[in-house]
Amino acid sequence: MDSDGFTSLPRGRHHLTRAQVSASQRERMLQGMTQAVGEKGYARTTVADVLKRAHVSRETFYEHFADKQACFLAAYQAAADRIEGVVSEALAATGEPVMCRLEQALYAYLRELSADGGAARMFLLEIYAAGPAATALRYTVQRGFIEIVVGLLVEDERFRRLPDPEFACEMLIGGVASLVTGMVAMGQHASLPKLCTPILAHFRSLLDR
Repeated sequence: MDSDGFTSLPRGRHHLTRAQVSASQRERMLQGMTQAVGEKGYARTTVADVLKRAHVSRETFYEHFADKQACFLAAYQAAADRIEGVVSEALAATGEPVMCRLEQALYAYLRELSADGGAARMFLLEIYAAGPAATALRYTVQRGFIEIVVGLLVEDERFRRLPDPEFACEMLIGGVASLVTGMVAMGQHASLPKLCTPILAHFRSLLDR
């Protein structure tokens, strides 16, 4: 691992396959993009910023990505996949009541975002600076989280009795996204886990009507 926290390829001769080398280079560029955008913002980030952090050549960059936006969208999708994995793992506990599993998933989501302010800025804020394709991707990712939460809450009869359960969940997830994004914008990412308790209280109030 180098000084930037990226996993480096072994120095000198190694036994890695071409595919393994390529995968390592791609991962370093995604990390470099995330780091650069978190520090400078999408508009001010250049391909050179990514190359500097990933320690790869410009030729290597364009072997993987058509342009800066393509690399950014790939980095965003990788972050979304990682966060979704954390949430899904938290929901996998069997035998727990619905609200307990929701609490575990929400806390895991907030904790993941709180761990790296730059990555959180990229994921929640800078995605809107990267054009219509990025906005569409953000919407698709959010829909995925809505479907995950609906899939959990539908186990609760109180949720199923709501006039429009999916719309209610969509509003709640949208509210959570707004709260989290606001805190990250204000540089308060480390405090995100503190939102877990009040958010859950509102979920419960909706179901206890």
